[in-house]
Amino acid sequence: MERDVIFNVTLKRFLEPVGEYLDDDRVSEIMINGVDEVYIERQGMIEKTDACFADDEKLLAAARNIAQYTNKRITPLTARFDSRLPDGSRVHVVMPRCSRKGLCISIRKFRRVNFSLEELVEFESLTPEAKEYIELIVALQQNLLISGGTGSGKTSLLNAISGKIPESERVIVIEDSSELQLQQPHVLSFETAWPDRHGQGAVSIRDLFHSALRMRPDRIIIGECRGGEALDLIQAMTSGHGGSMSTLHANTPLDALNRLETMALMSAVEIPLIALRSQIVSAIDVLIQINRLSDGRRIVTEISEVAGLSTENRYQVNQIFGRVESAFGNSKNSTIKLSWSGRQSVFGDHLKLLGLENGARLTGKIFLPVEK
Repeated sequence: MERDVIFNVTLKRFLEPVGEYLDDDRVSEIMINGVDEVYIERQGMIEKTDACFADDEKLLAAARNIAQYTNKRITPLTARFDSRLPDGSRVHVVMPRCSRKGLCISIRKFRRVNFSLEELVEFESLTPEAKEYIELIVALQQNLLISGGTGSGKTSLLNAISGKIPESERVIVIEDSSELQLQQPHVLSFETAWPDRHGQGAVSIRDLFHSALRMRPDRIIIGECRGGEALDLIQAMTSGHGGSMSTLHANTPLDALNRLETMALMSAVEIPLIALRSQIVSAIDVLIQINRLSDGRRIVTEISEVAGLSTENRYQVNQIFGRVESAFGNSKNSTIKLSWSGRQSVFGDHLKLLGLENGARLTGKIFLPVEK
């Protein structure tokens, strides 16, 4: 705690040019593009500010201090790194050797208060029906994958959904930089580690995943899938670890499955493509797509269930909820509503088996057992 206080004081001094935005709860991201160009995202909209740093040395000093907080060092060979601030804000730095605009820093600010699913309904990011569906899917321990673009709200949505995990379960969270804030009493949070100055001691997400599997988790949550660890996640989901969750960058649920496949192929394990696809459709149960609109709103645009492979061995999804847009002359007056597609969930039998069908007040029709 004392260490955090010391770093808070020094970082505020080094980051003084953007200090007002660090203290402004309406600002969600600060983007420093070299010494004299600073943008912020405030209430969902990006705007340029008048903030600037005195010179390159001042900005480099700020980057060094940020790196030091997570025990990282900037050397002549450093190209980029992830870090965080004492309050949990996520930081990514790209060094001048890779950036034509000089040293660039992006600060994704830590939310002191997380949104709940109930609040997302109030903000019209979800409908009550979709919220109830998600709650039931979590209760049924189905595996979830949240996809969306950069800044679309994937982590906030994952935080909100994880709030529905029963307190009796043991949850292990794995991240590059700690960002998720689970409120359950039995949570282990693991974070990757960089190598020391001699190149020793690096710990990857894959390493942490292997440790997690040996520590009796009820659920495993990976903050974001980015590489070969996707194969470990897929194999864990197909070996009894139901209710696991993760996020990745993709524009549609089908894109999410294809991207997960690509990342799994990045692992050192050689696996036939058809076998990999079969594992993916067995592992992932539900796909939730979230998008950021041009007006800054972040909304869930689709909820789909994985429906296996086609005869051509291509992924198939069963859309349960989708967005319907209604425009009234001017696009500014358009409204977007998340609506039930009319299709039934394949988990109706699961709901009945666990005796949860009576609690499906809004989604009773969705979870009717599918006629065979």
